[in-house]
Amino acid sequence: MISEKSKAAFAKEVAKYPADQRQSAVMACLRIVQQEQGWVSSESEKFVADYLGMALMAVHEVTSFYNMYNQRPVGKYKLNVCTNLPCQLRNGAQAMAYLKNKLGIDNNQTTDDGLFTLQECECLGACADAPVMLVNDTNMCSFMSDDKLDQLVDGLCALEGKA
Repeated sequence: MISEKSKAAFAKEVAKYPADQRQSAVMACLRIVQQEQGWVSSESEKFVADYLGMALMAVHEVTSFYNMYNQRPVGKYKLNVCTNLPCQLRNGAQAMAYLKNKLGIDNNQTTDDGLFTLQECECLGACADAPVMLVNDTNMCSFMSDDKLDQLVDGLCALEGKA
């Protein structure tokens, strides 16, 4: 269920476009849904499609194309590790393998405590800083050696009282 606050935010986004181009607000509306619910369900996609006058499949294509939209519930901390070629050449696969081992989960899985979700992702645009990762779709982390990965995960665990 989309809250009245989110519906108001939708209206604000749609108002930025000419009336016949309201579909241009699809990404903003999906972001609003995800901020409210933590992920974008098929029911939410349908609501956005109806609200914007779009085909449901067109909304789903956006949701499924961009990895910033979660199509299922994720952990409190979503760790996206770049595994594109430049990062691979600079230990991106090693960083991913290290996190899989440290967290005890595989790609696209969430730890049993709901704290971490681990995902591979495509280029994050920081090839010179490889290997790189993105935390919760907002915080870029560079030069992610095993020590830096330990510091990141252990620090987030400490914030949650799970040191």
